[in-house]
Amino acid sequence: MWKINQLSLLFMLLFIVGFLTSCIEKNSKGDEFVPIAGFSDEVNNQLNDFFKNTKNETGRKIAVFDGDGTVLGQTPHYLADEAMYHYAAENPEKNKEIFNEMISQSNVSIPYVQNRIKFIAGETLQFYRDLGEKYFKKYYSNKIFKPMRDLINTLKKNDFEVWIVTASPEGMYQQFLSNALQIPITNIVGVKSTIRNGIITDEIVNPVPQDHGKKEAIETFIQDVPLFVAGNSRGDKEMIEHSKGLKMIVNPDEHIAPDQSESIADYAKNNNWLVARINDVPTADFPAVSSKKFGIRLNKTRKVE
Repeated sequence: MWKINQLSLLFMLLFIVGFLTSCIEKNSKGDEFVPIAGFSDEVNNQLNDFFKNTKNETGRKIAVFDGDGTVLGQTPHYLADEAMYHYAAENPEKNKEIFNEMISQSNVSIPYVQNRIKFIAGETLQFYRDLGEKYFKKYYSNKIFKPMRDLINTLKKNDFEVWIVTASPEGMYQQFLSNALQIPITNIVGVKSTIRNGIITDEIVNPVPQDHGKKEAIETFIQDVPLFVAGNSRGDKEMIEHSKGLKMIVNPDEHIAPDQSESIADYAKNNNWLVARINDVPTADFPAVSSKKFGIRLNKTRKVE
């Protein structure tokens, strides 16, 4: 009887030691930041410091990303435009007045991003989600930036909530980004209108997440200050500045926006933002209906030297 009890105690001790060893190994692996391929040494070093500094952060750990040009390639056209103009070409009688107004506007202006929603009004939310998924699978599924996908996965492993705040249509982007990045569909925040009985209306919901509206969207819909924000353009400036931790910009523009005194690239450099550069090159067979049929400007190709 005594021998049996000794054996039982021995097995129990071995089990406890094995369990504790496994936990220690698991925790040590989780604590170690693995450099992300495609990022420079400088970017990886700052990310390593960031994860160390936020390891014991109390409260919500929030990371916010812009969509087009930040996690998703935008050359030669935004997915939102290419999908919409394909749809418009197939439905020439759809909301013609709104459509004609829209193609005369800058495609990064607030009136334009609102009109993208008004143009689709009358369709169901699920139709819009499926439309975005359709064109993502056809032309953009290989345009999710791998370094950003790996960064998002690392953030999730470190207990961060990951959000997308974009000036593109929320309904169009929710489904494919949720599936591609494995984040909740409600964590994709974009330009939206009131949904009534499953139907998209033309009643725009504020704030519109463009320029300062992106910061307001974080305050309104996420309702806490993020530890990490990443964007790629002047339209993300206020949102990036709202981060209380790391501020990242991807492929920043060199041109000076009309309301600015310096380019967003210079602004990022002067304010010690983390700058990442990622290839964003269109494929030779990309249809580019946006520019070829409707004259929408091309987005600049980005090639890392």
